[in-house]
Amino acid sequence: MPSLILLLWTAASYWEWVHPYLLPSPLKVLNAAWSLLIRGELLKHLGVSLKRVLCGFALTMSIAFPLSILIHFLGWLKNLLKGSLEFLRSIPPLSAIPLLILWFGIGEASKTAIIVMASFFPIFLNVLSGLENVDECWKELSDSIQLKKSDYLKNILIPSALPSILTGIQLGISYSWRALMGAEMIAAASGVGYLILDSQEMGRIDRVFVGIITLGICGIILDHFLMRMFNNWIPWKNLEEGQRW
Repeated sequence: MPSLILLLWTAASYWEWVHPYLLPSPLKVLNAAWSLLIRGELLKHLGVSLKRVLCGFALTMSIAFPLSILIHFLGWLKNLLKGSLEFLRSIPPLSAIPLLILWFGIGEASKTAIIVMASFFPIFLNVLSGLENVDECWKELSDSIQLKKSDYLKNILIPSALPSILTGIQLGISYSWRALMGAEMIAAASGVGYLILDSQEMGRIDRVFVGIITLGICGIILDHFLMRMFNNWIPWKNLEEGQRW
């Protein structure tokens, strides 16, 4: 399929089925990519975006993971927060960008907040689902030997919920990446999203293509890396096999 797309793209640009300004040739995009690479611009913007995603994601994990565990053990807390969380889950993170810029400015804080909003619910819901779907026989076993809650959490709950937790982490990083691109296009002076928007404003559509292709390649590499790492952690459940289509 990628070869067919490349062939169609080459034919469309060669015979000018689409105006060259709107669809530059693959060779022109390749030259633009090389130019950005040798000047260090592409790696600089990519590094900034990755750093933002990792910082935001780490903050999300520090909130979503403990909250899931607390809600699992404290039924009253779930009833207390359910309505508010459902309301927040219905709000698209990008719609909050104007408000976040007013509150936090156009610095890193507003982008981190967007990432937290985008990645919180995939992680929170998957962790909570994993904790609440532990096999009943494990619960009965822990009751029969009167395990402490801390031991039950460490030795039974977390290992049993690990596949759901890892799925939540994978989705959370994916959502973080997408939300960050939107935030960088609105309020940023660096990052891949900024590179794409800045190139579009300068009429450099070839560089826009470079930014978009870079995002796709990074997404595939990141996803593959996470799958390999997760499958090493839980070799009895092939997560990659379950997502193949």
